[in-house]
Amino acid sequence: MLLAELAATSAALAGTTRRTEKAERLAALLRRLEPDEIEPAVALLAGGPRQGRIGLGPALVRGALAGPRAAAPELALLEVDRTFATLASLAGPGSTTARRDTLAALLARATAAEADWLGRVLLGEVRQGALEGLMEDAIARAASLPADDVRRAAMLGGDLAAVARAALVEGRDGLARFRLELFRPLRPMLAQPADSLDEALERLGPMDLEWKLDGARVQMHRAGDDVRVYSRQLNDVTVAVPEIVDAVRALPAQTLVLDGEAIALRPDGTPQPFPVTMRRFGRRLDVDTLRRELPLAPYLFDVLHVDGEDVLDRPLSVRASLLAQLAPSLVVPRAPVTTVAEAEAFFDRALEHGHEGVMAKAPGAGYAAGSRGLGWIKVKPAHTLDLVVLAIERGSGRRAAWLSNLHLGARRDDGGWEMVGKTFKGMTDAMLEWQTRRFRELAVHDDGYVVQVRPEQVVEIAFNDVQDSPHYASGVALRFARVKRYRDDKPAAEADTIDTIRAILRGQVKKTRAR
Repeated sequence: MLLAELAATSAALAGTTRRTEKAERLAALLRRLEPDEIEPAVALLAGGPRQGRIGLGPALVRGALAGPRAAAPELALLEVDRTFATLASLAGPGSTTARRDTLAALLARATAAEADWLGRVLLGEVRQGALEGLMEDAIARAASLPADDVRRAAMLGGDLAAVARAALVEGRDGLARFRLELFRPLRPMLAQPADSLDEALERLGPMDLEWKLDGARVQMHRAGDDVRVYSRQLNDVTVAVPEIVDAVRALPAQTLVLDGEAIALRPDGTPQPFPVTMRRFGRRLDVDTLRRELPLAPYLFDVLHVDGEDVLDRPLSVRASLLAQLAPSLVVPRAPVTTVAEAEAFFDRALEHGHEGVMAKAPGAGYAAGSRGLGWIKVKPAHTLDLVVLAIERGSGRRAAWLSNLHLGARRDDGGWEMVGKTFKGMTDAMLEWQTRRFRELAVHDDGYVVQVRPEQVVEIAFNDVQDSPHYASGVALRFARVKRYRDDKPAAEADTIDTIRAILRGQVKKTRAR
């Protein structure tokens, strides 16, 4: 299959909001693939190369995109996949130059449409809606199999591309091979968001609350003295977390699969900011030094296997009891609640200890790995700030006709502005249409991609936290920023200041209780 067919399918997906239509378009493409094409195609359409990170930074990709283009499609999908495998294998002196030349040679054989799509895939900027859940539905349609069977195989196998090949080539027998296996990590179960504790109670009824930690999600496997730890992306990070290995090895069991978080704590027991914890997972590690200077603490919130028995399908209440028996000192604080007052009291305790909110969980729910199941809900406090739009980027895919991604600025005391983040989230179609007209009126420079505007339009932004950032001169960035509304009632001179944001980072502004 030519790469052009994947690029065209991706464009078609971005052009519709109907999930069933997206799934059928994907299924139609999957049916046309040869067996060896299935895995690379599914990986690319679901988010990126199947080789994972292949050492291509944004500057290198954008530089390669500036080269010549082919007049007509000629690139085969398998050629692209082989090139990505080559890129992933490059290391050592001269590897950066080799990556640049290899990618440039590949893109020179691509048409403009193919190169644009591949570039956005490599930069993580494809917004087509073909996330893993949608891809699972498409695989089920293409293979004429129940979607639940595909989801369970993907959950247990941890590799959607491999599951797709098994389903499409071997059918149900192929899916049956995917079982929970020690040292083959499962995709983690995810949570749906809720705006308030009231909403969580309404959706779940009586529920268990846990502290929501802003650490690194880790999955721990043990067989005897052999312990391995996997990241949220299912990468083996064992060498980076020796204290987590020691803690799991000390538990009274011979075989285990555990889910939890690793988090760096301050001397007073409060959590370090997320970027500080993530220093333990960097590529250039002096683990012994980091272990002394930045020790990690394990917090466990689920057990999926213990001493030869898979327990992921058992109710959370049963799994929680097993976990409390296995590791009472490592379990994330948890409490059953039935009223909003009880939930608020627990929520406040989580915030007082420096954590970012709570997880609400249904006691009867199984572990639905790899999906945002109905059994887990996250509730976090949200800050809001009134910021000014400094620039806006042209949209892509379904948003190609609009100006979309906002560059957000906070006010300095001298009347200037500091950039503190970007966002394209929270926008309705009506809002996109309005802001496209509005910022064309305010435009002062347009390079064809980013439109610089006069700093006059105030926008109310909700966000979850602030983090240190080397990318902005301000030194800070908003996390999970999204648009709430435009503030035509407020002049730019009354926008929030950079000092306010830095105070939030220092913990001097108390988070608003989610109600």
